[in-house]
Amino acid sequence: MVRQLSVFLENTKGRLAHMTRVLGEAGVDLLALSIADTTNFGILRAIVDDNEKALASLRAAGYTVNLTEVLAVTVPDRPGGLAEVLETLLEKGVSVEYLYSFVRNPKEYALILFKVDDVAAARSILESRGVRILLQEDLYDLK
Repeated sequence: MVRQLSVFLENTKGRLAHMTRVLGEAGVDLLALSIADTTNFGILRAIVDDNEKALASLRAAGYTVNLTEVLAVTVPDRPGGLAEVLETLLEKGVSVEYLYSFVRNPKEYALILFKVDDVAAARSILESRGVRILLQEDLYDLK
């Protein structure tokens, strides 16, 4: 499994810059990043190279942050590749809450991070279909 940071951010000028500076000063490298926002706040989701250091530094700086399990999945980089993976999960009743792209190797595969309602079931389903599921340590080798 892969653990992702989820950080609550007030939607104010400079808040994102400050949060990323806190990580940078702690020596934490951002590997993937996604932000969903509203008028007043946002949720930053990130994969980093050191979850414990990131948690400690962000909490010390006053941020609300937690860890969430997500699936890092290789998806064929061709038209319909992502649809096939999503349809496989749908057929088995697994709900995708959100997803975002991580790294793309043109003509080979895309890496997609999935937040699903049942991580264990999704992993089993996808592995049985030959979909590669990456572990946290696999992500560090992609840097």
